[in-house]
Amino acid sequence: MKSFKGNTLSWELVDGAVELALHRQPNNEIGSATLEELERFVEALQAAEGQAHAVILHSTLKSGFCAGADLRELYRRMQELPQAERMAGLRDFLQRIHTVMNALDASPLTTIAAVHGVTFGGGFELALACDLIIADKMARFCFPELRLGLIPAFGGIPRLKRDLGNALVRDLLLTGRSINATRAHAVGLVSQVTAEGQALKVARATAAQIKKFDRQTSAAAKKFIKPIPYEELKQEIEIFCDLFTRPAVEAGLRKFVESTDAMPYLP
Repeated sequence: MKSFKGNTLSWELVDGAVELALHRQPNNEIGSATLEELERFVEALQAAEGQAHAVILHSTLKSGFCAGADLRELYRRMQELPQAERMAGLRDFLQRIHTVMNALDASPLTTIAAVHGVTFGGGFELALACDLIIADKMARFCFPELRLGLIPAFGGIPRLKRDLGNALVRDLLLTGRSINATRAHAVGLVSQVTAEGQALKVARATAAQIKKFDRQTSAAAKKFIKPIPYEELKQEIEIFCDLFTRPAVEAGLRKFVESTDAMPYLP
């Protein structure tokens, strides 16, 4: 597997583990550039399945793992399109990101998200597509889309339902509140909590432990215990697209886009 360094992310193969590093300022928002490089990544990942046993996703930015979708870019792109073409453009973007998430979810390799700081929205959803989430104690998880009248759209609802009890799912999705790493660990969302700044180190140690075992056995176990809810994922896209057209949502997005705060998604 060849290493890659792009404008928003990079990857390399290190001792049998593919390490994907997010590095787009200010907090790894997922827009068109990141999506294109993630698409390149999943293609490269398929070619590396014979060389690797694990995948580690992490961020090089101090602010956090990922703040989610680049809603500023998405809103502006939709405004540039004729009214009749906006839904098709939005649906195409969402289907592309779902293809990436599903490929990561279905990979026979063991995937590990090493997260810290802000792990919100689409960043939370990216972590949920992984098999294991290792979080430093300062990590926080949230779906801030609720504040704009939207739902998560990168597969977060079906994957959260798959992994957690419905009580916490409803709390996160209906209140928009964030939870910390300790709470996330207590409910089974996070597999390990580390000291501040140690998530990547622990993820690497976990990948080394995984290397000791037969990869085909791990892949078979993953396929059995981690089914992908394809039909619910499709429904999520449709619900998001319907909400996106509502005047109240457009007004909320416009306010968000016009905000001069560096990170207006913070609670």
